Amino acid sequence: MRKELFDELLESVKQAVAIERGEMKPSRSFTVNRKNDVAAVRAKLGLSQNKFAALLGISPATLKNWEQGRRRPAGAAKVLLRVASRHPRLVLEAAA
Repeated sequence: MRKELFDELLESVKQAVAIERGEMKPSRSFTVNRKNDVAAVRAKLGLSQNKFAALLGISPATLKNWEQGRRRPAGAAKVLLRVASRHPRLVLEAAA
């Protein structure tokens, strides 16, 4: 490894330690919004992505985008997810 790359790597490790200790602020931070945790709702229902997508009347690709945070559910889907989260058995019975 070249000395300049090693020095750069070493400096970044030192900065990470300083950030962890609260001695330095990170240059950027990310906030994860768990408000619409679609994967958790799906897990409550015990369904695969394909079955859950079919239950909601959406494509599996849309569901994957929701679960990975690239998109957010809106409208009726958002309401159905809230109902499914609070009353999973009711949603499964209604879909049968």
